[in-house]
Amino acid sequence: MIFAYRIEAGGLTQVEPQTGLEEARWIDLYRPQPAQVRAVETLGVHVPTLEDMEEIEVSNRLYRDAGTDVVTVSLPGLDAQQAPSFGPVAFLITPNRLVTVRYHAPRPFATFPAHAAHSSAGCGSYLHLFLGLVEEIVARLADLLEGVGKALDTTSRRLFDTPSTGPRPLEEMLYEVGRRGEDLARYRLSLLTMERALSAFGLWREERDLRSLLKTLNRDIQALLVHADFLSSRVAHVTDVILGMVNLEQSGTSRTVSTVAVMFLPPTLVASVYGMNFGFLPGLDHPYGYLIATGLMAGSALGTYLFARWKGWL
Repeated sequence: MIFAYRIEAGGLTQVEPQTGLEEARWIDLYRPQPAQVRAVETLGVHVPTLEDMEEIEVSNRLYRDAGTDVVTVSLPGLDAQQAPSFGPVAFLITPNRLVTVRYHAPRPFATFPAHAAHSSAGCGSYLHLFLGLVEEIVARLADLLEGVGKALDTTSRRLFDTPSTGPRPLEEMLYEVGRRGEDLARYRLSLLTMERALSAFGLWREERDLRSLLKTLNRDIQALLVHADFLSSRVAHVTDVILGMVNLEQSGTSRTVSTVAVMFLPPTLVASVYGMNFGFLPGLDHPYGYLIATGLMAGSALGTYLFARWKGWL
C-alpha cells in the first residue's frame, strides 16, 4: 500500500497516489508492491528492500545516496495478521520530500497524520514532518514503557500481597514477567536506533531551526532509556523473587513428603520385627498379639506426626 500526504493549511492532507505523488511531501510505503515501488522510484528515490533494511551493518542503516539521507530504525508494531511484531522502518529524506518504507504497522504511522499539525515540530516542511513523526514514535514508546511498568506493578501486588500463591500462579507470573522483559528489550532497542538515527540526521542537516527540536527529542530519548534501565532492574528483581518463592514452594512440598515418609518408618520397624521367620518370637502366641502390634504401629505413627507438628515441619 502507498499513502501520500501534502502540507496544507498547517497540517497534512492525503492525496491520491495515482495523481498526487509529485506534490506529496510525505510518501508512506507499507508492504509495497512492485508497481508502487516503481512509481516512487520515478521520483528519483531508490526504495530499499526488506532484506536491505534488515541488514545490521551500519553502512546499510545510515547512509547517503545521491542526496538522499537514509536512516533505518527498529520499531514495534503489528504484522499483516495483526499480531505483535518488531521490524525495521526506513526513512528516506530526499531534497524535497520524506519517504518511509515499512513492512509492518507501527501505530504512530496511523496516528501521526491527524496529529501532525499539533506536534512540536509542526508541518513547516518535510524535515519538520520527519521530526514530528519521530516525536510521535517516541511518545508511543513512552506509552509502551508505561504499560510495562503497570504490568510489573500488577504482578508485584499479586506476588507480595498473597501469602501463599501456589505453584501454578507463580508459573503464570514468571511467564508474564519474562514476556514483559522481552518487550522491554525491544523497546530499548527501538530507542537506541532512534537515538542513532537522530544523531545521523543532525550531522547531515545544518538547519538552525531544527537544532532545538533535535535536542529536545534526544533528551526525551535519554530519559526513556534511563526509565527502560530502571524497568529492566525491576524485571530482574521480580523474576528473582518469583524463583525464590518457587524454591520455597518446592522446599515445603519436599519437607511434607519427607515427614510423611518418616511417619511410616516406626510402624514398618514393628511390622518387620513381627514378620521375622523365626521359630520363637515373644508374644507370638498371645491372644491379643495382633492388636498389640497394630497399636504399637499406630501409636508410633501418631507420635511421629505429633513430633513433626511440634517442630513445625507440617
